Amino acid sequence: MASLDSPDPRASFRAGLLVGLPFAVAGGLLSLSFGVIARDAGFSAVAAITMSLIVFAGSAQFASVAILAAGGNPAAAVAAASLMNSRFLPMGAALAPSLPGGRWKRAAQGQAVVDSSWAISIRPDGSFDRWKLFGTTAPQFLTWQLGTIAGAFGGDLIGDVDRWGLDAIYPAFFVAILLPELRDRDRIGVALAGAAIALALVSFTPPGVPVLVASVAALWGLRRRAIP
Repeated sequence: MASLDSPDPRASFRAGLLVGLPFAVAGGLLSLSFGVIARDAGFSAVAAITMSLIVFAGSAQFASVAILAAGGNPAAAVAAASLMNSRFLPMGAALAPSLPGGRWKRAAQGQAVVDSSWAISIRPDGSFDRWKLFGTTAPQFLTWQLGTIAGAFGGDLIGDVDRWGLDAIYPAFFVAILLPELRDRDRIGVALAGAAIALALVSFTPPGVPVLVASVAALWGLRRRAIP
């Protein structure tokens, strides 16, 4: 295992900021659409903004709002959000050895994990550069809040989010995260297996289940890494 910290934490943080900017722009547009959709679903502007501030997870937020807008109860919305965010459990387990301090300090640092920052901060040896992770997340957190505020208060001006093509940003966002990982042949196989599992389940399972089950494909990658 490599050293917990980068030799130059400031440089790692700045590098994270730069690489996180494109994701921050995309995230800002996504949260803009979330603010509009949440208001259309009956949320107050304050409720939509508070949800983005506390949850800060697009898939969970959109799933919860969709359930509530369809007449579902709050318990079902919370369950869906929890299921969507369950992917952070294995991600956090992988990150934990690269974080210094006791369990509470590591837990606090782990709040900076989002999909893009987690993927970008992985080192070749499987450890994580925590300062790069912090830097990548920082602009995304800022634009996620600003986008939600703009959508929650300016929804009448924005109108139908599909008209602006904002619905296409979400899949493009995750493709951009995945592409750098596909330079390794084994990772391509894992990605294709995960995609096949998710596609097979998406039509008849609740939101979050396809992503969670598809993560089983990553076990093959772990097996390959364990073979000397």
